[in-house]
Amino acid sequence: MDIKEILEYLPHRYPFLLVDRVVTVEPGKAIHAYKNITMNEPYFVGHFPHHPVMPGVLIVEALAQAAAILAFKTNDTKPDANSLFYFVGIDECRFKKPVMPGDQLHLHVETLRQMRGIGKFKAEARVDGQIAAEAILMCAKRDI
Repeated sequence: MDIKEILEYLPHRYPFLLVDRVVTVEPGKAIHAYKNITMNEPYFVGHFPHHPVMPGVLIVEALAQAAAILAFKTNDTKPDANSLFYFVGIDECRFKKPVMPGDQLHLHVETLRQMRGIGKFKAEARVDGQIAAEAILMCAKRDI
């Protein structure tokens, strides 16, 4: 999926859209996407000017956005003006490697369970094949 198609599945926009491309997606199973990390990211101005590191919460948010695309693809739907996928839980979250400008953050998400609008996912963010972060995520579709 290129960026045009990603924008059909995520309500996020700059500077909060954290998925640049989807490499593969198997509805009901898994997604592999990535985010190119550049020095132009707005958070690097303050995190940290002398040693820029992507905030861990944004790495987890990127994984959640990939999980949302997987959930929509699994349900063969797209978001509409009346509903959103909310992030409702993070378990077993660990940060193992800093993510810096120039890195390509690969987002690997597997469906563990999905029913009645709630999904549970195993998620890993990798840089150069090494795990940067991992977590179990829960997302829920809610009317707004």
